[in-house]
Amino acid sequence: MPDEHCIMTNPGERHMSIRDDIINEILDVEGKDFTDDPADSGGATKWGVTERVARYWGYTGQMKYLPRASAFKILVGEYWTPIKGDALEALSSMIAREVGDTAVNCGVHRAAILLQRCLNVLNREGMLYPDLKADGRIGPATLGALRAYLSCRSEVTLHKALNCLQGAHYITLAESRAVCVRVAG
Repeated sequence: MPDEHCIMTNPGERHMSIRDDIINEILDVEGKDFTDDPADSGGATKWGVTERVARYWGYTGQMKYLPRASAFKILVGEYWTPIKGDALEALSSMIAREVGDTAVNCGVHRAAILLQRCLNVLNREGMLYPDLKADGRIGPATLGALRAYLSCRSEVTLHKALNCLQGAHYITLAESRAVCVRVAG
């Protein structure tokens, strides 16, 4: 029995939803290789799923053997559902993909804050919709602001802004690690 996100066109034929496509794309980018890099604060990781997150979601095996199907379910529950991925997808698959990727790599809270900050900055000084409180939770106000934004502005601009903030976050992390190494050394 296919899940609710698969569309059946012919008996026995399954087509992935955009959600499934996005999650599978994240899994492909993150890769199946097991890593446990001491410089990575996530620790033991496979498919972009850290051991802490895998354990929370009930995985009890060795991380290096985490199956892709388990990682898929974890990514949906841990990241896609909290960012209201289905609602984002209904408005813009491009934005849903970017916010989903950011959630996996930087956390749900940060991904939501970045979206809210970008929507505020691109709001033409409050002319399109009320400014949002950047509280790290995607709810009706954030979705309403995104809907209003997309009705008159380019999703490409918002996507680029989100990507830039994610990149800036990585730069800040790398710089702070370099400072720690220089101070400790």
